[in-house]
Amino acid sequence: MSDETEAETADESETEQGGLQEGDFVQLSYTAYTVDSGELVDTTDEEVAEEEGVDTEEQEFAPRTIVIGEGHIFEAVEDDLVGKEVGDTGTVVVEQAFGEYDDEEVRTVSANKIPEDERYPGAHVDIDGEHGHVEAVIGGRARVDFNHPLAGEDVEYEYEILDQVEDTVEKARGLLQMYFDAELDMHLETDEVEEEVTEENEDGETETSTETVEKETLYIEQSPELQFNQQWMMGKDQILNQVIDMLDIDRVIVQEIIDGQPAGMPGMMGGMGGMGGGEGLGDVEDALEDADVDADEIVEELDVDEE
Repeated sequence: MSDETEAETADESETEQGGLQEGDFVQLSYTAYTVDSGELVDTTDEEVAEEEGVDTEEQEFAPRTIVIGEGHIFEAVEDDLVGKEVGDTGTVVVEQAFGEYDDEEVRTVSANKIPEDERYPGAHVDIDGEHGHVEAVIGGRARVDFNHPLAGEDVEYEYEILDQVEDTVEKARGLLQMYFDAELDMHLETDEVEEEVTEENEDGETETSTETVEKETLYIEQSPELQFNQQWMMGKDQILNQVIDMLDIDRVIVQEIIDGQPAGMPGMMGGMGGMGGGEGLGDVEDALEDADVDADEIVEELDVDEE
């Protein structure tokens, strides 16, 4: 079979498959419960969360954008999405979604490894890098279950495919919102950038020249909220590289936004900036006068303390 025939066969196969495929970005709404106990595992629906007693002020509930085949949701759910269309719904049972229950993961440890205010049954604790929950505390010993709280449980997902995401910026927004609980302001631009190009000439010598190339660039505004987000600070490089690869763009530029203080607002930087000249000293003296403080008395007290 020729290469051309093989390519045609592959194209026909893809056409026959139809519907959503691996690599597609889709927006889902879903709710998941444990099969046996009916415990809420996850939901994108705020009303469902409220009904189940979840604190909806601590987190945002909204449809989620995922990439099929990238492990953003359980594999069984991803597999069920393949071939479906926007508007379709489905129900999938994920067997032992959080792994098998392992009796050997229930261990006895010294109670001293647990903070005093967490030495009670049901408390969630971190011991030697492992997370678990306390089953019992007897004397100086504690029995801790290091299995996932839902280990051994089957989980049932009910989902609806709301949309297939095609816009590059919306794809990026959906990806980043999986990792960072912050509203991100971003836009896409095609920039002209000068790059150095190294080539070998006819004599075998290396020559360097500059040429202008176009780069598709995603600009993200780093708000103060995001700047102090620990997940953002620790993982942004790795995650933004994933965004570049998955969206097939050239680069991401993060812009830090610093808002100036309103005129007349006292600030540390303004005060320090004036210390180098007479005008700044005058401002300090005026401030002391307004506060009914004698600058000479302060200096005398400082001299006494030094002696």
